[in-house]
Amino acid sequence: MSSSPLAPTGTTANPPARPSLTVLGGFWSTATFAVARTLLAADPSLLLVRHDISGIREGVVRRVIRSGAGIVSDERVELRHGCVSCTLREDVLPTLAHLARTHPDRDLVLMLPEVVEPEAVAAACTHCLVDGAPVTDLVRIDSYVTVVDTEHLLDGLASTDDLRDLGIHAAADDHRTLADVVVRQIEYADTLVLWGTSPEGPFDTSRMSVLLQRMAPWATQVHVGADVVDATELSRQLRDTDRHRPETPAVLARGLEGYALGVHEPQADCGVVSTVFRSRRPFHPWRLHEALEAVNADVIRSRGHLWLASQPETVVAWEFAGGGLSMASLGRWLTAQPDDFWDHVSDQRRLAAALDWDPYYGDRHQNLVFVGLDLDPADLHRTLSGCLLTDAELADGEETWLRYVDPFAGCFPPIAVDTEGTVPG
Repeated sequence: MSSSPLAPTGTTANPPARPSLTVLGGFWSTATFAVARTLLAADPSLLLVRHDISGIREGVVRRVIRSGAGIVSDERVELRHGCVSCTLREDVLPTLAHLARTHPDRDLVLMLPEVVEPEAVAAACTHCLVDGAPVTDLVRIDSYVTVVDTEHLLDGLASTDDLRDLGIHAAADDHRTLADVVVRQIEYADTLVLWGTSPEGPFDTSRMSVLLQRMAPWATQVHVGADVVDATELSRQLRDTDRHRPETPAVLARGLEGYALGVHEPQADCGVVSTVFRSRRPFHPWRLHEALEAVNADVIRSRGHLWLASQPETVVAWEFAGGGLSMASLGRWLTAQPDDFWDHVSDQRRLAAALDWDPYYGDRHQNLVFVGLDLDPADLHRTLSGCLLTDAELADGEETWLRYVDPFAGCFPPIAVDTEGTVPG
């Protein structure tokens, strides 16, 4: 039997090329849709998928697919449950899979609704199966692009409004703030589009650009500020970039996995300061609690992880945006786990812990990043350093630390970790 001329003996024919998928998100939908239309203008063969979730709480979404020539389909979709995760699982992913099968030669753009975070899409693409396989078997995710409206960025980051109060919450149990959504859309992206210019002038536009770079230094930034947009150039900057790295952890887990959590740029650039605070010593729970207001007084965004002397086994996540601080458990430090647990965490976390291991503290440490306007990094570091245990308190040992008065007691219950070392949900 002769071998196929397309597949030499001993080799496997190359699998068919998968359509490229660009995931396009952003809270300001007018700017996001403008970018989507520009991409369609540059390549009319593109298929743009967009979901209107204004009726999601009634179990209804509207799915619109369009190309450069106009609307391909416009359908009302009824869901069994009214939430974003159900929309992703029951319609978004099946739609992408269907388009990839029926139009394998046409690339795709998925425009996310304004309150959807790209990380939720990435998780769904990885864990939710379509006909028994992940959607990534059919499409190649090229990039996660977040579009930011220059004029409204600072107001969005400073907003204390809840999505529920604004009437745009994505599910009955959606308790996020507007600022929560904006920062997570920015920080998960591998590409950021700063759309438009500030009405305050060029300096303020530059300040927004620096702010984005400090918040997400790992992302490529593209600025579109002219009244007339070069569609071909913007398409070149946003498509076929291969910027998405699926192995990159979620933002709050970056530090534990050995990735940079932020940049230390204590010298102001257009008024923007970014500073990293790291320490081996644990925080005294009462002193840290008393300093929370002062620590975040001039901060736009802070994130990271820490350890408290009174809860020495727990990795505590720290996340501040829109005037609100959230702290939760990220699981346990490896030094608090039996040796065989190391086999159940990622290679990256094992390597990061081993490279930075301390004979006394193990892998425990503080790693926090603060970004703000006209922030005084020296004063911030003095405040945080004053919350660490003193030499005398360190000498007392863990048995004494466990008896400290702890305002955070009960706030970080243990969480289950699956055999891949990831946190469920």
